[in-house]
Amino acid sequence: MKIMISKWILKLMGWKIVGEYYKVDKCIIVVAPHTSMMDFVVGRLFFNTLPIKVHFVIKKEMFFFPLGYLLKALGAIPVDRGTRNNMVDQLADLFNSKDKMFLIITPEGTRKKVLRWKRGFYFIAEKANVPIYTGILDYKKKEIFVGEQFIPTGDIEVDMKAIRLRYKGATGKHPEYFSIGNAEE
Repeated sequence: MKIMISKWILKLMGWKIVGEYYKVDKCIIVVAPHTSMMDFVVGRLFFNTLPIKVHFVIKKEMFFFPLGYLLKALGAIPVDRGTRNNMVDQLADLFNSKDKMFLIITPEGTRKKVLRWKRGFYFIAEKANVPIYTGILDYKKKEIFVGEQFIPTGDIEVDMKAIRLRYKGATGKHPEYFSIGNAEE
């Protein structure tokens, strides 16, 4: 029922799902552009159309009563963005403790424009030995797309450039806030 309702709402909003669901047990889905709070609504509706439970990281400041309970129910994992207290290790351990896990991360780490994407998702994927998929919310085309599997090679500079280039041409709700950084160089 949740799947049908979510598909109906997305259709009503004018969104189209492009691509297909990849049947894996564990992965990181890197979603961009992230330029608006509306990205969460559209993304949540999209992931509700899939037969999986997704988790996502969100700043710990959002976990206040009663919002914190709702966020946890939706799959949120609180993170302290001010410290690097082994978040990579903690999330890799979480992957290793579960039979199935789908983790959504927005590489910009904020809705504001950034020229350098955060790389934590890459290190988590390496440490947990899970693939990365690219998730694209394109507001201009009104398309939601999950791209092909990407396996980290260990060369982070080359890999990050290849990952960022997958988002070339994507348009966020606020296009002026989205950048793939120096991937085009």
